[in-house]
Amino acid sequence: MKIAVASGKGGTGKTTVAVSLALSLDFEKIQLLDCDVEEPNDHLFLKPEFKKEIPVKTLVPEFDYEKCTFCRYCAEICAYNAISVLAFGDGKGEIMFFPHLCHGCGGCILLCPEKAISEGEREVGKIRIGDKGKIRFIEGRLNLSEVLAPKVIEEVKELAEEDSPVIIDAPPGTSCPVVSALKDVDFCILVTEPTPFGLHDLELAYEVTKALGVPSGVVINKSGEDEIIENFCREKGVPILMRIPFDESIARTYSQGISLVEAMPEYKEKFKKLYEKIEGLV
Repeated sequence: MKIAVASGKGGTGKTTVAVSLALSLDFEKIQLLDCDVEEPNDHLFLKPEFKKEIPVKTLVPEFDYEKCTFCRYCAEICAYNAISVLAFGDGKGEIMFFPHLCHGCGGCILLCPEKAISEGEREVGKIRIGDKGKIRFIEGRLNLSEVLAPKVIEEVKELAEEDSPVIIDAPPGTSCPVVSALKDVDFCILVTEPTPFGLHDLELAYEVTKALGVPSGVVINKSGEDEIIENFCREKGVPILMRIPFDESIARTYSQGISLVEAMPEYKEKFKKLYEKIEGLV
C-alpha cells in the first residue's frame, strides 16, 4: 500500500506524521520517501545511514550552429520561453537558451526543420538512499534555484519497491509537486490544524485528492477546539483518523530533532491503529 502524507500548507505536522508512521509499523520492511524535495527534512528525525547518491538529470537542447538557419521555429514552439533566437541575416545569428526555464519536453529537438538540435542533459537535483533499521529511506533534493520539483519527485517514486508499504512525505500546498507526489497512491493522509487558516488549506488539499481520485482522511495536529475541522469533515464525508494534542512537550521534542514515537513510545500504538484504519478504508 502506498500512503501519501500531505497538507495544504507547511508547518501542520506532516513530517511528524510521516516519520512516526514509518517508525511504528511492524512490517519486515517499510519504505519512507521524502518527496518534499525543496525542503526535505525527514532525515533530521529518522537519522538514516546514507549509502547511495543518484543525480537527477533533465533533457536540454544542444544547438548545432553549422546546421542552424536561425528560423526561430524552436523559440516559437517553446511554451516556457526558454529559447530566444536573434537572426542577423546572411545565415548568421545567435541563440540564447535559458536552462532554468526549460522543462525538458524535447519539442524543439523533435520539430527543428534542420535537425540542428540534439539531446543534452543537466543536473537538477539528487536522490539519496539509505536505511534506518527496517526502514528503507529515499530522499529527493532539488538543487538551489531549480524549478523542476516534479521531475525529482517522479524519480524518487520510481525507486520505491513493490514488496512493502510505502509512505510518501509530500510537499506542502496544492501545486504541481503535490500532484506528482499524490499520483497513483492508494490513500492520502491530510494533516491540518484547527484554525481558520488550517481549514482553508485543508479545503484546497481535499479538492486536489478529490480531483485525482485518491481517498483521504484527516489527522488533526495541535488538536483542541476542533469544531471547524469536524464540521468540514462531516460535510464532506471525510473521516478524522487521529488527533495529536496541542502539547508543549511534543513541540520541544520536534525542535530537538527527536521523532514523536521515540520521545513518547505510547504513540506507536496510535500510529499502528492509524494504519489499520487506512487499511479498512482502502
